[in-house]
Amino acid sequence: MSLSILLLWLVSIPLAVHSLPDLRGLQLNCGASEDITHGNLKYIPDKGFISVGNKSAIKTEDVLPVLSTLRFFPDTSAKKYCYVLPVIKGGKYLVRTTYFYGGYDGGKEPPVFDQIVQGTKWSTVNTTEDYANGMSSYYEIILASSAKSLSVCLARNEHTTSSPFISALEIEHLENSVYNSTDFSKTLLLNATTTLLLQSFGTFPPQKAFSSAITTSRGKTITIQWPPVSLPSTKYYIALYFQDNRTPSPYSWRVFSVSINGQNFYKDINVTANGVTVYGSEWPLSGRTEITLTPGNTIPVGPVINAGEIYQIFPLGGRTLTRDVMAMEDLARRFVNPPSDWSGDPCLPPENSWTGVKCSQDKLARVVALNLTSMGISGPVPSSLANLTAVTQIWLGGNKLTGSIPNLSTLKGLQTLHLGNNKLEGTIPQSLGQLEQLRELFLQNNNLDGRIPDSLRNKKGLKIQVSPGNHQSS
Repeated sequence: MSLSILLLWLVSIPLAVHSLPDLRGLQLNCGASEDITHGNLKYIPDKGFISVGNKSAIKTEDVLPVLSTLRFFPDTSAKKYCYVLPVIKGGKYLVRTTYFYGGYDGGKEPPVFDQIVQGTKWSTVNTTEDYANGMSSYYEIILASSAKSLSVCLARNEHTTSSPFISALEIEHLENSVYNSTDFSKTLLLNATTTLLLQSFGTFPPQKAFSSAITTSRGKTITIQWPPVSLPSTKYYIALYFQDNRTPSPYSWRVFSVSINGQNFYKDINVTANGVTVYGSEWPLSGRTEITLTPGNTIPVGPVINAGEIYQIFPLGGRTLTRDVMAMEDLARRFVNPPSDWSGDPCLPPENSWTGVKCSQDKLARVVALNLTSMGISGPVPSSLANLTAVTQIWLGGNKLTGSIPNLSTLKGLQTLHLGNNKLEGTIPQSLGQLEQLRELFLQNNNLDGRIPDSLRNKKGLKIQVSPGNHQSS
């Protein structure tokens, strides 16, 4: 079991079932052709949530049905391969990706690649060790959705030697009471106050987490080496859950202190039947982690612990201006045969921006250039192109674009517009003459007619090319 953000339970807790129309949960069996049920979860095929990749069956015997198929991505030219899932804007979601290689391509070792969520590089997927031990791997993360859709993408990196793949993808909506100490509106995926807090259960795992516990007798200390893996040196969100299922009595309080790697985490916690959560954020951890529960000197019963979580905290990789995202998504829908990686965030991560798209590196990324020259795109030029108000360069020449040139007067910083060698019709818009920064206008080899507007003829410093081709009058 591999966890990139280390959601580590002391007990096994199943996800709840929610229907897709409520946008509260979704389980995708990647590469499958029909629904399957595993436990109380229904997994559906991933068709309709991704438009790229190939399906494959796993030949390994005695694997779970959800691991018996996968989707793989052989296109080496694509910068990423994205699932787009419907969600509630602002909702908190747990995202889980599952991988089982199964030697589907005849290889001996699974590929290594990256995974990206909402434009942030989440982690590197390396399932080699798990696969060698006959195990699947899964990764989990919790985040707040910034829109009505959530993108989960795979991408090649310098270590990728064969096609990235995925076996299952799940999202689960979390109620407001879950992780309510965390401010997901800020740049961290998990972000709360740096001080430790104590409260009755207001944020807690499902009831099954409290069906078992680790405890000991009076006067004894509990020491737990957990999680069982070595952690990278950084800061973590830690939550520990305690409940005393005995009949409450002031004469037998269960009081103890909690320390992590020898550092005090909480002193003299009084655990009752109502349950108590101790949580803190930005807690430094490195390597192996040891949790110690030490009883008070006169306490008649030993410590107890039911469950715990540890999350690595890391910053979001930034955001792309919503207006630009919406404009680019509209272009992707309306162009015929756009690049295969035109899904997910158009700008982020910067090394995985859409093919032909260049963006700024500002706090809010902006699309500043489009270069889709000779990429086999057809269809009309969408009017939403005019919403990319930070763009300085639009090169769409050498394609099969049809229809008229839209009004682009909002693109005040546009410097070069290349639309030559297409099948555009109609007149040249006078509004192009209003673009003060325009220095190049290439319209040759189309089916345009009418006169070249005086605002363009007389524009100083403008290089304009309308011939050969077209049907211009003098």
